[in-house]
Order: sequence, then C-alpha cells, then structure tokens
Amino acid sequence: MAITEVLVLILSFVILLGIGLPIAFSIAIAATLTLLVSVPAMASFTTMAQRMATGLDSFTLLAIPFFILAGQLMNSGGIARRLIDFARALVGALPGGLAFVNIVANMLFGAISGSAVASASAIGGAMGPRMEKEGYDKSYSAAVNISSATTGLIIPPSNTLIVFSLASGGVSIAALFMAGYLPGLLIGALLMLTAGVMAKKRGYPRGDKASFSEVARTLVAALPSLLMLVVVIGGIVNGLFTATEASAIAVLYAACLAAAYREVAFSHIKPLLLDTIKTTCIVLFLVATSIGLSWVMAFENIPQTITTVLLAISDNPIVILLIINVILLCVGIFMDMTPAVLIFTPIFLPVVVATGMDPVHFGIMMILNLCIGLCTPPVGSVLFVGCSVAKIKIQTVIKPLLPLFITMLVGLMLVTFIPQISLALPELLGLMD
Repeated sequence: MAITEVLVLILSFVILLGIGLPIAFSIAIAATLTLLVSVPAMASFTTMAQRMATGLDSFTLLAIPFFILAGQLMNSGGIARRLIDFARALVGALPGGLAFVNIVANMLFGAISGSAVASASAIGGAMGPRMEKEGYDKSYSAAVNISSATTGLIIPPSNTLIVFSLASGGVSIAALFMAGYLPGLLIGALLMLTAGVMAKKRGYPRGDKASFSEVARTLVAALPSLLMLVVVIGGIVNGLFTATEASAIAVLYAACLAAAYREVAFSHIKPLLLDTIKTTCIVLFLVATSIGLSWVMAFENIPQTITTVLLAISDNPIVILLIINVILLCVGIFMDMTPAVLIFTPIFLPVVVATGMDPVHFGIMMILNLCIGLCTPPVGSVLFVGCSVAKIKIQTVIKPLLPLFITMLVGLMLVTFIPQISLALPELLGLMD
C-alpha cells in the first residue's frame, strides 16, 4: 500500500498551492517529494528531470501548438462576426432570441477555435453590446456567454481531448473527437432551453424573423469557417491524416481563410506567433510536470491504492461514478483543466475500467465535468473573462448563472449514466476498439 506516499503527495501539493506557488512548480515539487519517500535524493531528482524531458518527446503533442495557432488565426480573422450573423439568422426570432444566438455562436466558434476563453471573449465582446441595446440585463447576458463558451472544449477539435488521450496512455483521438459531438450538442440544447425559460420570465424580446435569402447569405459567409471542421475531423476519421497532421492542415486552412477575408494584416503575424508560443510553453510545461507526476504515482502504486479504496467503499458503478464526479467537480473549482486532466486521468481511469466503463466515455465525462469548473470561482478562467468582457463584477453574475450551472450538472449526469450519448457516433463509424 502507498498510503504514506498518497499523504505526502496530497499535503505537499495543497500546501504549495496554498502559499501561491504556480501550479506547474507545485506539481513538480510534490512529485519529487513523493519520490523521495522511497528513492535516494540524487536518483529522485534525476528521474523526475528525465521523465519530464522524455514526456514531451511525443509526436501527438505537436498538435497542441498547431491547434493553438489555428485558433489564434481564427480569432483575428473576422470569424466571430460571421458566425454570429449566421446564428442570428437561424435562432434570433425565438423568445429571448439573442441568448440563443450567443449559445449557438459560442458552440460554433468554440469548436473552430478550440478555446473556451477565446470563445467567451470573442462572442461575449460582440454579443454583449447587442443584447444590452435590446434590453437584456448585462448579468444575464454574461451568464449565458460564460456557460455556453465551454461547449467548444467538448465539440472537436479540442486540445483537451488530445491531452486526455496522452494521459490515458493512448485512447484513440479520432474516437474521442467523434464522442464529443453529441454531448456538446446536448449541453448546448439544454442551455438554450434554460436560457429560453429565463428570457421568457424576464420578458426579453424576440428578434426579427430572417428570410430564407438572409439565412442563405449568412450561411455562405460562415461556410468557409465551418468547413474547417469538416476538413479536420473528416480527414482524421477517414484515416487520411493523424490528429497532429490535421492540426498543421488546420493552421494552413486558417491562414488561407484569414488572407481571403483580409482581416489579418502582415503586422499581426508576429503578435499571433508570440501569443501562440507563450500559450504553448505554459501548456507544455504543465504537461511535462504532470507526466513526471503520473510516472511517480505509477511507481508508488498510488492509482492502485486509490482504486482499492474506492472499490472498498462500494462496488456499485453508479456510486463509484457519483463519487468520482463529486471529486472532479471539487477539483475543477480550484484547478485549471489541463493539469487536472493530466493528474487525475491515471488515478481514476483504472477505477472506472474496473467497473466496466469505456475509456472514451470516461474521457468525455471527465472533460465535461471539468468544463463546469471553468465557470466557477476562485480560478474559473471563463468566468473571469466573461465578466471582464461584460464589464461587471463576478458577484452580479452568480445568480443568473446558477440555473445554467444546474443545467450543466443535469447534462453531466445524462452523459455519465447514458454511455451511448458519447459512444454512439464512434461505434457507428467503427472507431472503437
């Protein structure tokens, strides 16, 4: 048993975070201290450094900087405006139509950019003034934007699903990508239902009904952006290229689209590349330290210990999944998504596999669970960005956010306990092992 190692790992990690040390350094130091319990000092330091270095020697990880750069290009290329116009033509005439427009635009833009923060910023910045002008309360508008911005992390292509594939030891990225579609659409539909009920109670107006020609015009304008999803996902599913190769194709496609739209000047390229490098360095340093931690946990048999403890509590899969969901919801409140996926995947994956859960299903459940944490204080990045864009205090958005938060929890339970929501598409396309 590895009870001592578990205690050293948890206590050191919590203390280091509590004193304000950056999370990547907290992970590396906590992992090294845990290794020191059973391994001499020099061997511990050397092993941790080697594991961090070799952990980044992965062809799959090349997809992360490419998808980040593709998202940056999409962010600056007028994509958000075209998607908002298309969404408004589709759903703007419904009761509280601008809230629906916000949600649909976030789903589309989030899927294309692969970033919830970018989606909350781009769509919130464009939709906020429109909604305020038509009488929508700023806190309600911000709540709708914040909650729906996370859907893009489930709908592929998603860097977080690539990180899960890495942390899980090689679960098929193609299967994970296809598994994300129905859960992402389900969450979007549930959010629209809740936002619609709230809008009707508040007496928010309908928009003007769009003519067929207007729908067609906005679709044509948005179609080049939407085709990126077809090219990237279609190529992966049909075996034309790997996820890493697809990410490079996504950059090329986004660059051509930005050039065609003429909304990204040559002078913008350097800042875009610098932002991509900064974001990539942060993500990959987290990946390196988390891979080192994963190796330490495996060496000390910590996942097996936690599996034994959880299965000792109950052998009922429903109870086990509820416990894991509660733990992940608590983790999501205090930890960003990437380190949470890297740390807790090797801990909980053996547990759920022992209960008969498919790893692809668990990956979607885990990402969806941690998406909720992005909307909660104290470290919810999407919450902070959404409030900053709307120029309101966090306290004012909590009340209208609560019904949407509960809706996301309902969606999480449906995805957790109805496996086919996640597995239907991968099975249909023959992507499951």
